[in-house]
Amino acid sequence: MKKKLIDVVAGLGFAQLALFSTVAMAQEKSGGSLNEVVVTASRSPKKQSEIGKVVRVITSEQLNRSQGRTLPEILNHVAGLTLSGTGNGFGTIVTAYTRGASAGYTLILIDGIPVNNASLISGEYDLTSFSIDQIERIEILRGVNSTLYGSDAIAGVINIITKQPSKEKMNGEVVLSGGSYRTFKEAVGINGTVNKTGIALNGSNTTSRGFSVAANPANLGSYERDGLDQMTLNTRITQQISNKISLNANLQLSRNSFDMDGGSFKDDPDYKGRNSFLFGGLAGRYVLPQGALNVTISQNNVWYKFTNPNTSKAHTLGKITYVEGILNQQLSQNFDLTAGINYRYTASNQRSEFGTFISTLNQNNNIFSSFASFFLKHDSGLRFELGGRYNHHSEYGNNFTYTINPSFIIADRFKLFASIASAYKVPSIYQLYSEYGNLALEPENSTSYETGFDLELVPSKINFSTSFFKRDIHDLIYFFTDPVTFESQYRNGASQKDKGFEMELTTNPTEKLSFNAWYAYVEGKSKDANGIITEYLFRRPKSSFGATAGYKFNKSVALNLIYKYTGKRFEQFYNETIFATEIMALKYYSVFDIYLHVKPTSRLMLFADVKNIFDADYIEWRGYTTRGRNFNAGVKYTFR
Repeated sequence: MKKKLIDVVAGLGFAQLALFSTVAMAQEKSGGSLNEVVVTASRSPKKQSEIGKVVRVITSEQLNRSQGRTLPEILNHVAGLTLSGTGNGFGTIVTAYTRGASAGYTLILIDGIPVNNASLISGEYDLTSFSIDQIERIEILRGVNSTLYGSDAIAGVINIITKQPSKEKMNGEVVLSGGSYRTFKEAVGINGTVNKTGIALNGSNTTSRGFSVAANPANLGSYERDGLDQMTLNTRITQQISNKISLNANLQLSRNSFDMDGGSFKDDPDYKGRNSFLFGGLAGRYVLPQGALNVTISQNNVWYKFTNPNTSKAHTLGKITYVEGILNQQLSQNFDLTAGINYRYTASNQRSEFGTFISTLNQNNNIFSSFASFFLKHDSGLRFELGGRYNHHSEYGNNFTYTINPSFIIADRFKLFASIASAYKVPSIYQLYSEYGNLALEPENSTSYETGFDLELVPSKINFSTSFFKRDIHDLIYFFTDPVTFESQYRNGASQKDKGFEMELTTNPTEKLSFNAWYAYVEGKSKDANGIITEYLFRRPKSSFGATAGYKFNKSVALNLIYKYTGKRFEQFYNETIFATEIMALKYYSVFDIYLHVKPTSRLMLFADVKNIFDADYIEWRGYTTRGRNFNAGVKYTFR
C-alpha cells in the first residue's frame, strides 16, 4: 500500500509541478484547440467548436517526436484508451479498450475507411501492423459513432491518417535505429509532387531478437527468446484531374513473422506465427458548388498462419470489400448534410489442425447501409447533430441506429455538449457459421449517454475538458455450453453496463513548454443469460492517469517526460490444476519514460528513447512477461 501511495503521489506531483509552472507563464493569445479542424467526428472537415464530440489529435509534429516508438505505445497515453499487451513480448496482439469497452468495440479506420480482421471472433484489427513513420496524424474519437461508421463504433473510433503527398518537389527521409533486445529498424520514405501527381512512398524493416513471451515463474532453466521480423510498405498517390475532380489511391502492406510460446507460463521453442495485412483503396472526389461527393472502394485482407510441428497448425484468411459514396453538402448558412450509402462484403476461410482433429470454415455475408446526419450551426452558439442509419444484413436482416447530439459554444472558447446515441456490432463469421455458430444471432446493440465540456481557459494556452458517459450494451453474444450434453453454441442474451468519466488538461504556455495530464475512470457491470452479475472489467483498470511534459531547450534540443499509472485490473483464467476457472487481481503499476531528440542541422535529427526508466516489474497479462528498462536510439535524415 505504501509503494502504491508513493507511485501515485510521484505522478500527481509531476503533474502538479508542470501545471503550476504553465499557469504562471500563460498569456492571452488568439486561437486554440477548439479551432483545430478534425474530420473523424462528422466525416467532413469541421472545427472542434462545431461538433459536440470529444476528439483528440496526435499531430505529425508529435509523431515526429516519437521516433522509435510503436503505435500502441503512443495510443496508450491517450485519455480513455488502454492498449492491453503493449508492454508484452514482440508479436503479441495488442487489444484496444476504449472507455472500458470490450475488444472489438473500438473501430479502426485507415484514412477514414473502416478495417477489421474478418477471421477473428472479435473482428479487431491489429494495431502493431502499422509503422509510425508512415502515419501523418491520428484522430481519436471517444464515444459512439455507428451512425456515420456502422458496426463496431460502440466505444470509439481511431482514424489513422497515412502520410499525404506534399505539394513540394520530391524529397525523402531515412530513419535508422537500434536498441534493447537487439531491436533494429530501417525506414525510408519519398514524398512530393510532380506536375499534378502527388506521391508518398514509405517502407520499413524491423527486426528484434526479443525476449520470452511466457513468464518463467520459478526461473528454472532458460526460456527461449521470441523474436520479430516486420516489413511494412505504404504508398499513396494523388492525381488532380481538373479543378473539380481528384483521385486518391493508397496501398498498405505489412508482413510479420514472430515466435510464440505455448501460453501462460509455458515456453515453446517450436511455436511460430506469421501474419500479413493488405489494405488498398481508390477514392474519387468531385467538388460541388456547396459541397463534395466522395466515392471509395477498398479491399482489406488479413492472413494468419500458426504452426507447431509437434501439436497443431492453423491458417486463416479474412477478406472485406468495402464500397461507399458520401455526399457533404451545405444546405444553407446554418445547415450541413452528410449522407451516404455503403456496401460491405465479408468472407473468411479458416483451417485448423490439432492432432487428427481438423476444422474448416469457408463462409461470407454482406451488409448494405444508408445514413444521413444533419448539422446545425446557429449564430447563437447552438450546434446540433441529428442522424440515423439503416442497415440490412444478409443473415440477420435489418437494424437501425441514431444520434442526437446538441452542443453550445460560448465566445468560441467554452463548449458544452451532450448526446444520446445507439450503436451496434454485427456477429462475426465464426460466430455465425462455425461448428459453434448460430444463424439466429442478432447484432449486439448499445445505447450511450454522454455529457461534458471543453473549455479554452486561456486561449491557445490552457484547455480543460471533462466527459461523463454511460453505456448500456444488450443482446451480447456469449458462448453457451450445455452442462449435460456439453454441446456448445454462440447465443445472444448477456448484457453490459459501463459508466465513467475523463478529465484532461492541456497547456502550451510558451513555444518551449508543453504539458498534458489526464485522469480516466470507468466501472462496469455485466450480467450473463442466467442473471449472474460480475462487477468488474477484465484487463481494464478502473483508474488510470497519465502526464506528458515537453520542453524545447532551443531550436535543436527537445525533451519529453512521459508517465502513466495503470490501476488494479482483474483477469480470468483456467486453472489446469483444479480444472476450474478462476479470477485474480493484477496489481497497479507506474511507468516513466524519457525521450530526447536533437537536431544539429535542419536535415538531421538524433533521438533517444528510454522506456520504464525505473525498471518497474509489472504484469499486463497473467503468465506473460513485460519489458523492463529498455531503450531505443537512432538518426533521421531528410534529403531534397
